[in-house]
Amino acid sequence: METNKEIISDLKGLVNIVNDGKEGYESASEATDSKELKAVFLKYAAQRAAYAIELKNHLAQHGGNSDNEEGGVLGALHRTWIDIKQAFSSREDTAILEAIETGENAALEKYDKVLEDDDAHADHIALLQRQRTGILEALKEIETYHQRLLR
Repeated sequence: METNKEIISDLKGLVNIVNDGKEGYESASEATDSKELKAVFLKYAAQRAAYAIELKNHLAQHGGNSDNEEGGVLGALHRTWIDIKQAFSSREDTAILEAIETGENAALEKYDKVLEDDDAHADHIALLQRQRTGILEALKEIETYHQRLLR
């Protein structure tokens, strides 16, 4: 029973972090004037929305639920940080990309922590690994755009 509570807690935490990512990408898409970046940001916002649905399905299988459609408290801090950086940098894409990198690294850390307990998460380990890979690929793409802008 204790393990199931931990599974539910872990999955809820992941729902929060992917919703944070969705919100962050949506905010970034509104803040950039670059059509290319806007498309990338909206692609990843949609990806995170899909991840949240998948996680909520597994959460339900374990008797939990999450009505969270937005990020958690930490996500609000990340979004606030994006807003602050935008205000100081006149909506510079490099600042937006830096903030997204911070959020993506936080998401990877959260996934890594959950994946450490692979026995508890055995029935959805493949899902978690696939989602983590997707976040890592997004981070790499964001870093590529960031490096391109710094040149």
